[in-house]
Formats: sequence, C-alpha cells, structure tokens
Amino acid sequence: MLEIRNLHACVDGREILKGIDLTIPAGEVHAVMGPNGSGKSTLSYVLAGRDGYKVTEGSVLYRGQDLLAMKTEERACLGLFLAFQNPVEIPGVTGVNFLKTAVNAVRRSRGQSELDAMQFLKLARRKAKELGVGEEMLRRAVNTGFSGGEKKRYEALQMALLEPKFMILDETDSGLDIDALRVVAEAVDSFRSPERAMLVITHYQRILDYIVPDKVHVLAGGRIVQTGGKELAVELESTGYAQFTEQAA
Repeated sequence: MLEIRNLHACVDGREILKGIDLTIPAGEVHAVMGPNGSGKSTLSYVLAGRDGYKVTEGSVLYRGQDLLAMKTEERACLGLFLAFQNPVEIPGVTGVNFLKTAVNAVRRSRGQSELDAMQFLKLARRKAKELGVGEEMLRRAVNTGFSGGEKKRYEALQMALLEPKFMILDETDSGLDIDALRVVAEAVDSFRSPERAMLVITHYQRILDYIVPDKVHVLAGGRIVQTGGKELAVELESTGYAQFTEQAA
C-alpha cells in the first residue's frame, strides 16, 4: 500500500530525513519509534503533504500512485489520514459541521452522493456511540476546551466517519492517562482490516500493547536503523535509544 524509497526531506533548509526506506503492505500495522529529533513527525508531515516540508530526493508510492505529486486534499480523498500529536483547536466551527464537510468532500471524490444533515447526524451519532464519544462533543467547537483524551477520541471519530485506507498516528498516546490510552488505542485498533494499513509513531511501547504491530522500526538520525517485531519495542523500553543514536551518527 505504501512504498517509501530513499526519502530525503528538509525543513527550513535543514535536512531531517536522510534516506528512509519503508514498505507497509495492506493489512499490516507498522510502528516507528525513536528519540526526539529523529524525524518521526517530519515523516508523518511529509506523507500528509504539510507545507514547509520539502522533499529533496526519493519517492513515495501510495496505492500505486505518486504520493508526492498530490496535493494534501487529494491525499486525504484517496484515504490517507493523519492523527496529530497535538490536534489544533478551531474556535467557531462546530464538530458536526466540520465532520459533515469533510465526509461529504471525500464522498464527492469517490463519486458517492453527499449526505444531508439528517443522514449525517444519524451516522455521526451511531459512530460516536460505538466509540464512547459524547454527543455534546459534536455540538462544541472543534477541539476547543477538550482534554487530551477527548481530542484523541474525536480524531478516532473522524477516522470512523472518513473510513481512511492508510492511517498515520503521530504520537497518539501523547498526553493520555492509562485509561484514556486504552480507550483510544482500542478504538483505533478496531479499524484494522485487510484493506487498510497503519503507521503508528510513538516514543513508548505502551500503546503497542493495544495496537500490536506487525513490524517495529527504529528511526534515528533521519534513517531507519533497525527493524524487528513487537519484542524490539519492549527492548527499547528497557534499554533506551542510545545504541541506535550512536549507530546513526
């Protein structure tokens, strides 16, 4: 589903990614772990098409198409979804209006008819109930005044409504207590299917107790320096990243 080859990227003229090679087939969950400043979030932003992140070398194929040639909205309509580490607040825009607009934009791109207000509200309420998201969150301004757990559950609701094919979770466990982590992670894990793939970016292995990865990659110094199974994440939890940071130097 996703094939990254020799990907180099810079931000403000400084090279961050220095030759990423990564293949994630449909049906698999891959985790990327690494120390601060290793390039994890940069990788997620490059894949999502965020402004200011310049690719200088390499290629990315997504579902057989050149991802880097697409606009951000085109990537989203083709099923790529990025869950942010720190979801932004959008004062004045209610959750229900935001989600309805996003869902209908994706439906138009797929040649499907748009949902009217009642159709969407019925769908949103059903998905929210399944994920334990209170209906009041739909009426509130997007992420405004939300706790860390509420923001992450709201992003899980976005995923449920948009039905993406490839999900990137950029440190979704950040700012969550133990109970909120379990709720959010189990919700995300419920989206696993043979037609979807997932990239989980994290510092810690605790979220991987709920979203068990097929492979774990260590990113250090802008490169993937080690790949293994779930046991690699457990090892990192006890030994840290020092050996890999030295390897990438």
